[in-house]
Amino acid sequence: MTVLSYLLGGLAFWGFVGWLVDLALGFETLFLPIGLLLGLVGSLYLIITQYVRS
Repeated sequence: MTVLSYLLGGLAFWGFVGWLVDLALGFETLFLPIGLLLGLVGSLYLIITQYVRS
């Protein structure tokens, strides 16, 4: 359950940040996918460092 919440939390937070940057800079959907990808990579890194390495 914790792994799922890390994945969803990372996607939601960084996707929202990307959406806000798109809004602020006037783009349609340039930074939203970048934010989603960043959230996915960050949450996978967090999961790997906490559960796989320990």
